[in-house]
Amino acid sequence: MEIWKLMLFIPACFALNMTPGPNNLLSMNNARCYGFQVAFVAGLGRILAFSGMIALAASGLAVVLYTSETLFFLIKLFGAMYLLWIAFNLWRSQASPVADIERNKNWFGLVKQEFALAAGNPKAILIFTAFLPQFVDVSANVNTQFFVLGSTFLVLEMLAISIYAAFGLYLRHWFSKPQMAKRFNKACSVFLALSGANLLVSRQ
Repeated sequence: MEIWKLMLFIPACFALNMTPGPNNLLSMNNARCYGFQVAFVAGLGRILAFSGMIALAASGLAVVLYTSETLFFLIKLFGAMYLLWIAFNLWRSQASPVADIERNKNWFGLVKQEFALAAGNPKAILIFTAFLPQFVDVSANVNTQFFVLGSTFLVLEMLAISIYAAFGLYLRHWFSKPQMAKRFNKACSVFLALSGANLLVSRQ
């Protein structure tokens, strides 16, 4: 793959990685509650989901998802309902001290949550089918180029997870008081609920 195309791809891709969204908000909140390491490991669930989407895009199977309105709607419905469920639980959650929350953390549950949140957003796979091919030269080995672009995307996504997690860790100082933490939880739940509603009513 030509190096100049990769140099154009990296900043454009990182802008997508850093876009505020449900998964990045989740990383920030996980870091605030459980610490940087837990938030980063949980974010690997998202990486796993995106890896599968990139593989689908490279194989051309993503076109089936894009053209099948029923399949697209079912995945979208799952993603929207899951977002609303997380928002509901976050709204009702108690603002316990950080030390108590850390002791009760469930590593696998947090990874699964990140995975489900990413996998339940069919628009994510459309990014890979519409964005990545713009940087692919069809006269060269397409699979190799998809591998390079996909790997670069995943590395940049891990960097985005780290940045949002670091910011979440910084927020610990500001939301250490239960009342402030409760307000933060409610603000996050509203954002997630709006994201879920937007996903539910959006078209392809």
